[in-house]
This record gives sequence, C-alpha cells and structure tokens, in this order.
Amino acid sequence: MENVFKQRLICVAVIDNADDAVPLAQALMAGGLNTIEVTFRTEAAAEAIRRIRGGVPAMSVGAGTVLTPYHAAQAAQAGAQFLVAPGLDELVLAAALARNLPYIPGVMTPTEIVRALNLKCKLLKFFPAEASGGVAMLKALAAPFARTDARFVPTGGITAATLPAYLAVPQVAAAGGSWMAERGLVAEHAWEKITSLAAEAMKVC
Repeated sequence: MENVFKQRLICVAVIDNADDAVPLAQALMAGGLNTIEVTFRTEAAAEAIRRIRGGVPAMSVGAGTVLTPYHAAQAAQAGAQFLVAPGLDELVLAAALARNLPYIPGVMTPTEIVRALNLKCKLLKFFPAEASGGVAMLKALAAPFARTDARFVPTGGITAATLPAYLAVPQVAAAGGSWMAERGLVAEHAWEKITSLAAEAMKVC
C-alpha cells in the first residue's frame, strides 16, 4: 500500500472489456497515477486485473466491490495487491487475511468504525463519500477517532473540484475517484483524455 499513501489517489475503474485494461493502465501511468482499483462490477474484472499485473507491472492494482470470499479468491488469483469493499464483512476479512492481502472495508457511521477497529482494520473506506455528507461529514466522523490509528480513503462522488478538500483532512490517507477514467471514457478508448485528467489530479496530490 506504499504507493497509495505516497500518491494519495486511487483510480476507481469499471472495466467492461478486459482488452481495455492494459491501455487504461498505461494511460493512467502516463499521467503519473500508478494505483488503480478494478471493481468487481463486471465479469471482466478478474481478467482485467490479471492483464494489468502482467502488462503494466509498475501499476499497483487492487480489486474493488469485493463482496464475498469468492470475490476475494478471484482477486487474489488474478494478482490483486489489495481488496476494497463498500462495507465490512468478516468472511471477506478472513479471506483477505488468509491470502495476506490488505483489506479496506467501507464505513459510514461511528458504530461501523468501532467495529472495524476492533477487527484490526485501520484503513477504512468512507463510502459513499459525497452522498453521506462529503468533507464535513468525514471531518465530524473522524474527530472522535483522532487518537486511534484509523485512516480513511473517501470514495464515491468525489471530483477533481472536491479532491483538494478531502486530501486536506488529516486522517485521509488517500482518496478514490472515477472521474479520470469514467466508464464511458474507457469504452471510447479516450486514452489521451484519461492521461490528461490523471495528470491534473496528480498536480493536486
């Protein structure tokens, strides 16, 4: 996870065609962004992860929307380097631990944060960030846990315009966003546009 903490930005991508995986990763890398979360929202996810790991080895690749131990196993077999989920599931956590993979569960309430910390999960996905109240909500949520090791990765609805405010929150380790590689841009093979958006985002980071 060193690259994630260093760059402080994760590209969250939905890939419908595995053939687009390597060109997408190359476009992001050209813009200076070397961390991608490939979401398990399509049948192409595992193969996309496998291809990026093989074709763009400098890219850090995580699996997102990991909802079940089966997803965790698929992601691990494909070469994913970390797992991200919209919520916290102890079976998925166990599957991640068994494979020595970092697991970033989703939280949006104090109770969920306490539960995650009790399970030794210290890196937490604040999701859905914008719909849950945005930066103001994250600040309020993080404040009671300032003396813990909890760190947050806000994701969901973040844009280039709101990214700086999220990164300014002391407890934020990194932010996740999809605007630099929206599904439509990937489908259109708009690689130069993706490179440009990634480069702009990295200036902020």
